[in-house]
Amino acid sequence: MNIVVVFESMFGHTRQVTAAIAEGLAPSGTVASFTVNDAGAKDAAESADLLVVGGPTHVHGMSRPASREEARNWVNDPAKTVTLEPTAPGTGVREWIDGLGAMPALCAAFDTRMDIARILSGAASGHIEHELTKRGSRAVLPAASFLVTKETVLEDGELARAREWGASMGEAAGLPVHH
Repeated sequence: MNIVVVFESMFGHTRQVTAAIAEGLAPSGTVASFTVNDAGAKDAAESADLLVVGGPTHVHGMSRPASREEARNWVNDPAKTVTLEPTAPGTGVREWIDGLGAMPALCAAFDTRMDIARILSGAASGHIEHELTKRGSRAVLPAASFLVTKETVLEDGELARAREWGASMGEAAGLPVHH
């Protein structure tokens, strides 16, 4: 089974969650992870059996060029302890999905967001899932959010939860588990 995980990350949280999800998926097939800015991401995604897409939540949904530029400015704020990822701000998940041609039969979506009420933060994952499924892919699990503290670090236990979500995704997709 060919599984591709594509993500956007500004400060590293989504990259860390992606790695944990890929670990959870590993027993179910061959897993490759790409940022939305990697040259091979689109071709890999279009030939995958299962496509998993994730990104940070910005202004209640997927990032936009203006919100990515604002995130870039956070690096200069001494009150925030963040470091910009090498591929940020670059292309976002929204634009990357818009550029996809063929869609895999199966998909899943995730995001990272602040650990506050979802009604206040929004969640990019629901928007990502909507974009993937309206193009003909079927979500194997409900979209998931992984939480970041107000101090801009992943909540305790989120990486373990991401690994579990990845393992559950393989099972839900009916993928064989290789031991």
